[in-house]
Amino acid sequence: MASVGGRRRIGSGRDEGTVARWTRTVSDSSIVKTAKQAAGDAANVAKKLAKSTGKAAWIVGTTFLILVVPLIIEMDKEQQLNEIDLQQQSLLGAPPAGTIQK
Repeated sequence: MASVGGRRRIGSGRDEGTVARWTRTVSDSSIVKTAKQAAGDAANVAKKLAKSTGKAAWIVGTTFLILVVPLIIEMDKEQQLNEIDLQQQSLLGAPPAGTIQK
């Protein structure tokens, strides 16, 4: 047993503890290496997917702002003008637009 000043040296070949040997054996196994590689590959795929999803969301959002929002505003203006016309017709005594005159 190698000792320095009454203490045992940790990490010397034969004095290595059971837990340390077991940990080294497990971490050196092919299953662990394969699992680490698979986890790294999955992380890379997830990163690329998130990046492309963000780009797609940006395109959809800007397209909505450029095309759909002005359309909604125009439709709202048209509806307001129709309501004003109906109010003016009713104030002036004209028959409502949906009635038939004899």
